[in-house]
Parts: sequence; C-alpha cells; structure tokens
Amino acid sequence: MVMKILLLEDDKNLHASLKAYFELENFEVLSAFNSDDVYNLSFEESFDLYVFDVNVPGDNGFEILKSLKNTKDNTPTIYITALTDISSIGLGFDAGADDYIKKPFDPEELVLRIKNRYQKKSVGFYKDISYDTNSKEIVKDGKPVLLGEVLSNLFHELFINKNKIVPTQVLYDLLEHPNSNALRVNLSKLKSKLNLDIKNIRNTGYMLEES
Repeated sequence: MVMKILLLEDDKNLHASLKAYFELENFEVLSAFNSDDVYNLSFEESFDLYVFDVNVPGDNGFEILKSLKNTKDNTPTIYITALTDISSIGLGFDAGADDYIKKPFDPEELVLRIKNRYQKKSVGFYKDISYDTNSKEIVKDGKPVLLGEVLSNLFHELFINKNKIVPTQVLYDLLEHPNSNALRVNLSKLKSKLNLDIKNIRNTGYMLEES
C-alpha cells in the first residue's frame, strides 16, 4: 500500500525538494503551503501521515494540528521546523505531534523515521474491530470475519475515511449493480454484521462515525 503524505511547507524550494525525495521513495505526496490548503485537503482526502512546518501563512502548524484533532482526525504527524527551543518542542507534542525534526535536516533521516515509525503500520481499530488495510483482514472480538467482495470493499472505503464523508458515487462504484437501493441494502448488512455506526449524509454520501 502506497503511503499518502500531506506536506505543509511554505518554502517552495524546500517543499519541492522534499516532495521529489518522498516520491523517489514511492510515497504519494499532496502539497499544502498554508493552513487553508491543509483544511481543504484533509477534508477531501484521507492521509497516512502529515508532515507540517510550523511558521506558515494563516494558522500556524500547532494551531492546525489542534484543529484537526478536534475533528477527531488522528493522522500521525511529524513537525519539521527551525524552532528548536524546548518550549516550542513542547507545544508541538502538546498539539498532538508524534515526532519533531529540526531544520536543517537530511531528508534521508526524515524518510528513515517515516519508514520505521509509520509505513509498517497497516492495522487500524474501530470499536472491537481490528482491520489490516493491506491484507483487508477483519477481526472482531478476536475472531476473523469473512465478508463478500462487495461488503469488504465498502467496509474498506468507509474505514480508511473514518469520520469523513464518502460520496455516494464512490460507493456506487463498488457495487455490482449500482443503485441507491442496492447501496442501502449492502450498508445495512455491514451495519448488522459488524455493529457499525454508518451515518447517511443527505444528498452527499455516507460516513463511518467513530466516537
């Protein structure tokens, strides 16, 4: 599974070099240069990792992460910043960061940290369910759960976008015979089998809610 990274860095030269370096490592990278970019992209997309600078236009990196955490976005986050005093480092971890790397740094060091700490993690959790997004293995109450292809694909799409709206059309594309009734029936089966909280967002799509 390709790791998907949201890179927030307003220095365009550094941004371009980091993006190129990440892509050489086969990471998928989306670019943000200010807080509005982050808010828009994090609403539209699901990421495996955030790499955030701190001093950027709009809300700073600490404020951005706090806002994302308040929306139950628990995406792992690494700060890259020239702020090296202990109080700033403390603010970063208080905001919810997992790691902190001081500028200037060797991009290879950053890639090594990412590979060792995040890339191998493919298992996520929801209530009493553990789910391996690579193998698509579902375990509920310690027991494997087998779903058909359609239900498995629907669950995967909803799971990797927990607390985010998945457009109806995206879910239609996972059905053998796409229509609103078939989608409702299959989602009802999913809810019943796995005790999922799936919310219908009227005229928009569906969301797997995580309390």
